[in-house]
Amino acid sequence: MSPAVTKAPPTLVPPASPTPASTLLLPLSSIDRTAAVRVSVDFIQVFSSGGAGAPAAIREGFARALVPYFPVAGRIVESVPGVPEVECSGEGIWFVEAEADCTLDDVNQLERPLMIPKEELLPRPPPEVKLEDAILMAQVTVFKCGGIAVGICFSHLVFDGQGAAQFLKAVGEMARGLPEPSVTPIWSRDAIPDPPKIPRSGPPPSFTAFNFVTSVIEISSESINRTKNDFGAATGNKCSTFDVVTAMLYKCRAKAINLPPNAEVRLGFAASTRHLLHGVLPSVEGYYGNCVYPVGITRTSEEIDSASIVEIVAMIRDAKEALSTRFVDWMNGGAKDSHYNVPLDYGTLTVSDWSRVGFNEVDYGWGEPSYVFTLNDDVNIVASAIYLKPPAPKQGIRLMLRCVEEEHSAVFCEELLKLS
Repeated sequence: MSPAVTKAPPTLVPPASPTPASTLLLPLSSIDRTAAVRVSVDFIQVFSSGGAGAPAAIREGFARALVPYFPVAGRIVESVPGVPEVECSGEGIWFVEAEADCTLDDVNQLERPLMIPKEELLPRPPPEVKLEDAILMAQVTVFKCGGIAVGICFSHLVFDGQGAAQFLKAVGEMARGLPEPSVTPIWSRDAIPDPPKIPRSGPPPSFTAFNFVTSVIEISSESINRTKNDFGAATGNKCSTFDVVTAMLYKCRAKAINLPPNAEVRLGFAASTRHLLHGVLPSVEGYYGNCVYPVGITRTSEEIDSASIVEIVAMIRDAKEALSTRFVDWMNGGAKDSHYNVPLDYGTLTVSDWSRVGFNEVDYGWGEPSYVFTLNDDVNIVASAIYLKPPAPKQGIRLMLRCVEEEHSAVFCEELLKLS
């Protein structure tokens, strides 16, 4: 028999004490409102302990955290079509308690491929409620061994990854009985400039559905550190784990998909701009809205194939450094082109680093999670790679890959394993 999860009906967890009135409408920032973040993000935190008391403790943590974070207890509304806002209704978040009839070991600690359908581990509101109006939902599933899985679904309109992690850390602090969050939240979305829209040039983007293969590959700390040392020796500069892993992926994928030498191969990722918002926001620490800006690199297939990993790391670092100028230009209304205008064809790879966002540092009372993984891995319109911290005690980076079709999968994995 396959493992089964029994869910109680979803219930609302309102703030534990009064919050500002439901007539309050809060604006979202111009970054929040970009089309690129109008999605829901699903992920799971796995804890080896917690036990039967976990749902009540975490529920209490949410109720208390929703007082300082009162907008999260509201709903997304559109009084003006195309201009989403947050209505501070104080309704609360949807919360689901669940029990699994197995241990975490029985389901391989929720490693891929999942032995429990992801829908069983994720919260959903009652059928009559619009999912896209919710700001955050949670489900706590208790396993026979006492381990728990916390399934979170949050609106990318309201949080970026770092912002959602900030909120969940506050939930953990409240669940552990702290009097208040260690970081004071601020909304301040209207402090972010709202530059004039840049008219889109050319035809609207077309979407092709690809048949991406899902694979999981580990890149060891030794391999990452070796490349960091090579880069340091060649340039005298330091580089990050993100730079190294991204260079490896970019090169291996370009080789595997084997486009004509002069065809474009593109790399895209969202870089944090929090460090560029000092003086714009009243406080950067505590701000939990979207603080990201897209970074892109375009080279020919031949250029990436002939470049060394160290040379590609340098390209990535140059693109990140250019971000500061581009983002400040955008804030001042001086941007010349639409930064989201990236072709979504087979030549484009997007990467997302979850290893340092903060979801691995949330403690609801039983220590940090042994593993955190995202479930937004069924997108077929753009090649994607997600970087995760592998389950403790492993080191390095785990890659969740959906970026090549079957015919290129063997070569892609082979090339990556040479570097891992």
